[in-house]
Amino acid sequence: MSHDHSGPQSASAIPADDLLTLRTSPPRERADAARNRAVVLAAAAELFRAHGVGAVSMDAVAAAAGVGKGTLFRRFGDKAGLAVALLDEQERVLQEAVLFGPAPLGPGEPGAAAAPRPRLHAFLDAYLDYLLAHLDLIRMSETGSPGARYRIGAYRFWHRHVSLLLAGPDPAAAAHALLAGLGAEHVQAVTAELDPARVRRAVHRLADALTPAG
Repeated sequence: MSHDHSGPQSASAIPADDLLTLRTSPPRERADAARNRAVVLAAAAELFRAHGVGAVSMDAVAAAAGVGKGTLFRRFGDKAGLAVALLDEQERVLQEAVLFGPAPLGPGEPGAAAAPRPRLHAFLDAYLDYLLAHLDLIRMSETGSPGARYRIGAYRFWHRHVSLLLAGPDPAAAAHALLAGLGAEHVQAVTAELDPARVRRAVHRLADALTPAG
């Protein structure tokens, strides 16, 4: 489907060009490589569902997919890289909704777009739903190496989107502060003792302090 991105752009209307650039894209591969990738990811997803992310080794994924361990490591690097690849499709779905979907999560119809605060609340709800549904996998992708979360392309997309919706003198720094409350390791730790609904309300209150009310 084609999208018209011409004309003036704003946080609450047409997506910014840099958001389009930052969105997650499927890898460009030969047809046979894409098929092999799909087989590996399907095997990994099934093992993770059955045994939990932490209990599954790269050896087990390679055996289930019928590929060599060396091939698996060359393709994905490590288990964190495998987690990132598994999450790509879910991230693309959410990013497309942010870029092109109905308001308030998306820009809505031209001239009738949602204001920044409702858009930010809708994003926080959608992202928390995604995070809680894939918590172990996202935690692995974000903590596989020091600072991994901030090198993942999807984080740069979320950060830019939130920055566009925030008010104040330094929206980029404020966006990092707000997204810190959505880190998988943090959410996994606090939801061990707090109801996720309390985490959701706290993040919303912080968002309200950082965005205009209109």
